[in-house]
Amino acid sequence: MSIVVTTPTGHVGSRVVRLLLQAGVRPRVLVRDPARLEEATRAQADVYRGDLTDAGFVRDAVAGARSVFWVDPTPHSAADPVETSLRTAAPLVEAAQVGDVKRVVLLSSIGAEKRHGVGHIDALAAIEERLDATGVDVLHLRCAYFFTNLLLDVEGLSRGVLTTAFDPDHPMPWVDPRDIGDVVAARLLSDTWKGRLVQAVHGPEDLTFHQVAQILTEALGRPVRLDLVSDDEVREALRAAGLPPSAVEGIVGMTAGSRDVVPEQARDLLTTTPTRLSGWAHAHLRPLLER
Repeated sequence: MSIVVTTPTGHVGSRVVRLLLQAGVRPRVLVRDPARLEEATRAQADVYRGDLTDAGFVRDAVAGARSVFWVDPTPHSAADPVETSLRTAAPLVEAAQVGDVKRVVLLSSIGAEKRHGVGHIDALAAIEERLDATGVDVLHLRCAYFFTNLLLDVEGLSRGVLTTAFDPDHPMPWVDPRDIGDVVAARLLSDTWKGRLVQAVHGPEDLTFHQVAQILTEALGRPVRLDLVSDDEVREALRAAGLPPSAVEGIVGMTAGSRDVVPEQARDLLTTTPTRLSGWAHAHLRPLLER
């Protein structure tokens, strides 16, 4: 069983690789710096060293694969992030078109169902459509808001402040990337699904940002208050940090375009994963702040 895993050192990819190894599969991992892989992983996987933005490397690395787990590596801060994401995925799409890849599991996002108007998430929507057009078996995992996004502002949380431009009263699904990895591995190991599929990964509960602040207050053992900022304030901060206009709008658009999103799939047995934010924050975020 030939399985390719991109971004194998990320929050999701590292979990996928571990589960594949434990299932007796020797995965093909595409990584820029093999030193970031654990030594045991390097010994038990086929390591392809290269950059996912290198079309020739991607085309060669995925050729002949039964399944590919594709994670878009494009940073939100990239100049013209949507175009960059599409260009990066093009070799995978080409490989699927000519039959060099049989199945693809795509790490997509809630909001991609809108197709347009959700900032950088628009790129995932377009990648979904391009993979669908190839005719290979493809699964789009529309994932919720990652717990690990909280790690992007550890400094603010250390001061007891949770900053957001989201509607603080609007419930949205939150998910542990580790749980996403479990779903990905299960799908990669199964040969029973066919065609074009969409599966949401909602996490265990929908939360407002007011509820998140309360959960963090209890889990971290310190008060956490909500600081609401506007889209224009976010734009100003990103511009001040030197980001190009397309990157600024790609980031702001993800928040602005998601405010009215109703996930295509409801919460059910298949879309709900177990890890709650309270336990994750206590296990992963609290130790960081206590240092």
